[in-house]
Amino acid sequence: MIPKGKLIIIGGAINTGSFTETTFGLPHNMNFFERGILKRITTESLKGTESRFEIITTASLIPEKVGVEYINAFAQLGVHNVGVLSISNREQANAAENCTRIQDADVIIFTGGDQLRLSSIFGGTTMHKIMLVKYQNEPIVIAGTSAGAAASSKNMIYQGSSKDALLKGEVKITGGLGFIDGVIVDTHFVQRGRIGRLLYAAASNPGILGIGLGEDTGLFISGGNIMEAIGSGMVILVDGRHMSDTNLTDVDMGQPVSISNMTIHTMSDGDVYDLSLNSLTIHHPKAILID
Repeated sequence: MIPKGKLIIIGGAINTGSFTETTFGLPHNMNFFERGILKRITTESLKGTESRFEIITTASLIPEKVGVEYINAFAQLGVHNVGVLSISNREQANAAENCTRIQDADVIIFTGGDQLRLSSIFGGTTMHKIMLVKYQNEPIVIAGTSAGAAASSKNMIYQGSSKDALLKGEVKITGGLGFIDGVIVDTHFVQRGRIGRLLYAAASNPGILGIGLGEDTGLFISGGNIMEAIGSGMVILVDGRHMSDTNLTDVDMGQPVSISNMTIHTMSDGDVYDLSLNSLTIHHPKAILID
């Protein structure tokens, strides 16, 4: 079934124009630009600036601050119907009042933090079920940045150091929120050198496509399989379908993993990848001549 909803996943450090905190992954003194990701979220929503936005700050260690910053950022775009849901336990994720707010939302945004909090608190709850049904049957926009992006897929990386990622057992994978299948997402990808995590994930399950999102960069996913790169940085794709060999099942835990013939693609703003065809179309903008 082709979902009617739209999914926007962002690699973190999203350019909002007002964030000043850096300790928790919020960008420092960045100016919002017209082609920015928050603008794209707004224009893709059903009612534009009149849409009802719900910001879910569950993953964050500073939910109150993050919620206020998103409210301020969207206000710069003329969006004022914005609520914040600071869900901290499964009881709240099943509460009728919170479920009604999700049912009435046109846009749902998961902020950054710890993706394991998202999967463990929301997984299988009434709120989660409502989101999945709305995504399949309604033109809702669901967006996630950093942890919110990592948790968007059916399979989710939740642990694993960058430097030891290609040691057997270092990368930990569990179930995510399941808005998209056939992929696994990693974030802050270029800045934190996380290529090894996706290589390991793809080697252990070559049937899934690894997606590495750079900061202030994302994918706009429509129809469940058309992925357009948006933002200022890069998206890295790791495709293990043509992997010819690996020693993953032969080595002991903690030992290095070897991989042969893994395919890597890079995407930037405007490029499109079709998951159903496993094909990348690169956008070639016209050069601007300067007199």
